[in-house]
Amino acid sequence: MESKRSRPAPSKKGKTRSLEAPLVTTSASVQGYAELVTELKQRITEARLRAALSVNRELVLLYWGIGRDILSRQANEGWGTKVIDRLAVDLGRAFPEMTGLSARNLKYMRAFAEAWPDLEFVQQVVALLPWGHNVRLLDAVKAAPERAWYARQAIENGWSRNVLIHQIESGLFTRQGNALTNFTRTLPAAQSELAQQILKDPYSFDFLSLGPEMLERDLEQGLIEHLRALILELGKGFAFVGSQYHLEVADQDYYLDLLFYHLRLRCFVVIELKIEDFKPEFAGKMNFYLSAVDDQLRHKDDQPTIGIILCKGRNEVVVEYSLRDTTKPMGIAQYKVSTSLPSRLQRDLPTIEELGREFPLMSVVKLRIEIERALRHFAAAKGFAPTRPIGIGPMLQDLQRRGLAPPSTGAFVEALRVMNEASHGVDVDSDAAEHAVSIGTAFLAELTDHNRDA
Repeated sequence: MESKRSRPAPSKKGKTRSLEAPLVTTSASVQGYAELVTELKQRITEARLRAALSVNRELVLLYWGIGRDILSRQANEGWGTKVIDRLAVDLGRAFPEMTGLSARNLKYMRAFAEAWPDLEFVQQVVALLPWGHNVRLLDAVKAAPERAWYARQAIENGWSRNVLIHQIESGLFTRQGNALTNFTRTLPAAQSELAQQILKDPYSFDFLSLGPEMLERDLEQGLIEHLRALILELGKGFAFVGSQYHLEVADQDYYLDLLFYHLRLRCFVVIELKIEDFKPEFAGKMNFYLSAVDDQLRHKDDQPTIGIILCKGRNEVVVEYSLRDTTKPMGIAQYKVSTSLPSRLQRDLPTIEELGREFPLMSVVKLRIEIERALRHFAAAKGFAPTRPIGIGPMLQDLQRRGLAPPSTGAFVEALRVMNEASHGVDVDSDAAEHAVSIGTAFLAELTDHNRDA
């Protein structure tokens, strides 16, 4: 028997009453909904970013205030440096969830307040940087004007902490704006000042691994392969257009080494690479390139194209004469490539003294590995094969219980203790290390002889 389904009671107008909200069906409504979702996502993202920046700003201001109070009490009440250790204990006990109240960080807070005594500058500039950035600035830059410059640049360019460290180590402050140019004569005042500031001298291409016999194409290829590092070195605003960019003039082909567009200057930037010192004819060729780019690529709203000639070296007088009567804006700068390891890698490598100190321990560890390998072969030859990997000590104990241990096992046990300590990073006396190597070498020879005879 077919069951009857209950139907909703009709409304007074005879229409079925919907129990759910009406679905969006029209294309206009769908588009409006999608726009709303997109707008809300953007607003939420911006709000979260503002909240994160606000939290960071309040934290940095809190640290500055703590540092200022420590400085004040030490100056006015004669507190010594020991008070910081006591503060770290008391504050850490009161706020165990806060990781930034260590004695080391409290000392950074004091140094931070001492480096930036002006609260207004702190509020407007350095409080916009993460605390890690501020710590690196305190460590790496001692002169206040230079430190303030790096702080502003980090904010303007959105540098990460690693990028900030790289820019400091490359001496960006002393290189910025040092290229020799004719901008004041060939560009409007506002653009001339900005263009001068974006040029450096020298440019640092330490990320390249090129020998003294490099060719210009090697330099160019290396820069293209490390394009991200190149743009970071050039600075904010450079957008890559192409390498060996083709231009045709009077049925002849010409190729620009590197072509960029600068978003702030609103102009094309031609870069020519030379692996020799600057020569006057370089300026003439660049003048030709700039005229061709202005005619063929420049939009009516673009500013005049700028040329940068990067050379291995340059004489200021020769550059001055070469640029004096040119009508196109260009700058001459030097570049340097690293002939040795970057400083950060050098710091990570051990010194000769450290190698001398660590070599005995390295020998102990290496010998221990060889002994363990030989001992496993020895045990297997004696018919003793552990079901799971065990260390040298337990393996020797098992062999001794079975009466299978090598004759010199007793003498080797003390040397094994030194080897184990060295393997686990414990400081070992050099004499003890040498003695352990001597005994271990003899024990290894004994194992090797047994294994050879087996």
